[in-house]
Amino acid sequence: MSKNFVVGFPRIGEQRELKKVLEEYWAKKIPFAQVEEVAHDLKKKHWNYQKDAGIDFISSNDFSFYDGMLDTSIMLGAIPKRFQGLEGEELYFAMARGNDKATAMEMTKWFNTNYHYIVPELCLEDNYKLNASKIVQEYKEAKALGIKTKINIVGPLTYLGLSKRVDGGDCFALHTKVLEIYKELFEEIAKLDDEMFVQMDEPLFVKDLSQEVLSLIKPTYDQLAAVSSNIKIAVVTYFEHAIEATKILVNTPIWGIGLDFVYGEKNFDSLEIVAKSDKKLIAGVIDGRNIWRANYEKKVELLEKIAKVVAKENIIVSSSCSLLHIPFTLAYETKMDGELKSWLSYGCEKLEEIALTSRVFFDGLESLDTKQKEAFEANRVANLARQNSKRIHDNAVQERLKTFTKYEREGHFSERIKLQRELFGYEDLATTTIGSFPQTPQIRQARKEFKNGTLSQTEYEKEMKNYIDYCVEMQEECGLEVLVHGEPERNDMVEYFGEQLQGYAFSQNGWVQSYGSRCVKPPLIYGDISRPKPMTVEWITYAQSKTQKVMKGMLTGPVTILNWSLVRDDIPRDEVSKQIALAIHDEINDLQEAGIKMIQVDEAAFKEGYPLRTENIKEYEDWAVRDFKIAVSGAKKDTQIHTHMCYSEFNDIIKTIEAMDADVISIETARSGNELLKIFKEVGYKQEVGPGVYDIHSPRIPSVEEMVEQIELLLEVLPKEQLWINPDCGLKTRKWEEVIPSLKNMVEAVKIVREKLQ
Repeated sequence: MSKNFVVGFPRIGEQRELKKVLEEYWAKKIPFAQVEEVAHDLKKKHWNYQKDAGIDFISSNDFSFYDGMLDTSIMLGAIPKRFQGLEGEELYFAMARGNDKATAMEMTKWFNTNYHYIVPELCLEDNYKLNASKIVQEYKEAKALGIKTKINIVGPLTYLGLSKRVDGGDCFALHTKVLEIYKELFEEIAKLDDEMFVQMDEPLFVKDLSQEVLSLIKPTYDQLAAVSSNIKIAVVTYFEHAIEATKILVNTPIWGIGLDFVYGEKNFDSLEIVAKSDKKLIAGVIDGRNIWRANYEKKVELLEKIAKVVAKENIIVSSSCSLLHIPFTLAYETKMDGELKSWLSYGCEKLEEIALTSRVFFDGLESLDTKQKEAFEANRVANLARQNSKRIHDNAVQERLKTFTKYEREGHFSERIKLQRELFGYEDLATTTIGSFPQTPQIRQARKEFKNGTLSQTEYEKEMKNYIDYCVEMQEECGLEVLVHGEPERNDMVEYFGEQLQGYAFSQNGWVQSYGSRCVKPPLIYGDISRPKPMTVEWITYAQSKTQKVMKGMLTGPVTILNWSLVRDDIPRDEVSKQIALAIHDEINDLQEAGIKMIQVDEAAFKEGYPLRTENIKEYEDWAVRDFKIAVSGAKKDTQIHTHMCYSEFNDIIKTIEAMDADVISIETARSGNELLKIFKEVGYKQEVGPGVYDIHSPRIPSVEEMVEQIELLLEVLPKEQLWINPDCGLKTRKWEEVIPSLKNMVEAVKIVREKLQ
């Protein structure tokens, strides 16, 4: 009997091998065949890791060169018109990254994670055609290694629900058309083996769905299950409860249902109906989204609780979601504090947790061999040590949380903006950037050598200041009006701050895929947060000393620091967020005292943290807004507070953005024209707005004419007095040869538009 299951596995490689080879290919240094060779080796290694750990249900088709949603578009033949005529890898990467002739497809966050997916573009005129080559090939690759996999596929309803109609219609109106391609795919899968297991990822089912969408679940899975009797379908959900969908799925001919019991506690309410059906319950009990070591005793207790309702023989122990969202392995964490490391579990370690938990649950402690018993006992000791560790709690921090009462800035926006305009003297359509500039190999090497102790403090500071000097000169040459220092000292917008805060810890190799080849290394919050000393003042004031123009101070906001960290699970998240907010509050006070009067507090991940269920949103918004306001509450009237938000649909949170009361907000709009901006006009938004006029996630250099057109589109929505002009996001991932001409074109476009407006 198969007893355990992994929803999905990281694909970037334990040493980011896929990232490195992709970037060499994009730089035209190697042929694509070399990328394919690396990919083949990675898949082989990853399948064997899971097999050796004792995992029964191992996935194929959870690997991707860029993104699984993009792969699904290719599988369906859902190719936007601007890319038609291209083939193979040229087509694939043009859709993801754009090319000289066409802009990339839009990217947005995968539910409430920091992973980004490529948003499919659908149209009523589309003619879909199956391309099952990737799916078939990967299954055969695994089988050649002696590993029979389940095939992971993005479910048709999730695919449609996360797509957009470029002709303005409803994506679900294309359901019948898309489902026919899925049925053709199932016909191809049925030919691969006598018995096939297919995992249909349907995370859309954990959201508040309309009756229309719910009504599509049964016909979808009735039809897919009818394609072939040799295919067993598991519909897998994660990140929240899926009660409404589960009630429907039990009445379809599918084989199993995957439910998340870590982040979807209400799934317990579905156990009765699952128990009355013939379905296998794929019980997501091992946390696939965080890095804290599972408590075996508690996990077995949780499974025993489930088994009181669902027969044990119908339970399969699983990760709560794909392990894509956590680092690969602890094996390379050779410098991490030993005690802290004993509290952690990355992707490969989660495999062991799934296997051992399922062994104890099904067969009892007495079934374990000596090595397994030692692992079980070590787990108990480590969890007890963490619970009782004195390094976690700081009485001074907890006391300050209780006594802090300043939640509001001084002055109304209308009063503040008048003072700020007088102080800074910037024109309408003021030009700036979001903060970071290219992280060159030299800068990365200097930071690495400084951390390793092979570069002195003096030499390191000289390198960083030389870079800042160049950034200031370059911005002045481009004609930008509000400058930034370029952030050479920052490895990451969260990790940099975490390194200077108490209660944080760091990994050597804790990389997690964000999008494509882009990986981030989230810091770990293990204890109470405090700021021992200023974190940014020295660098910003140095940059300001090099120019007469305004220099923006650059900070990351408390909610983004929280959402882009791996957060302790022993206290509520909102309490951790408030601790971070107080640290940022103190930093803003120090920047003001040092003469920095324009400060950007990035909340790039504000929307990312939103609960997936409407019933939980108000609680999140209340504390998230509270903590942004705590962070900026010390800002004086003439200190201008900027914020920045990434990839967000703002319609549902515009009132929350207003409540944050930032003076200027910059947003990413380059891939969506002026559509995202329209909601700001509809609600009568008064604060100033910087909609991005070019896409920084693409290597394209937008022309002056393109950006003039983009700015004129913005002016159709908001008046020039309210608009700033800037790129979509920070520029750290781009190259100087892309950045400089793009910024010059942006400034020139503003000049042309200003002349037209005179």
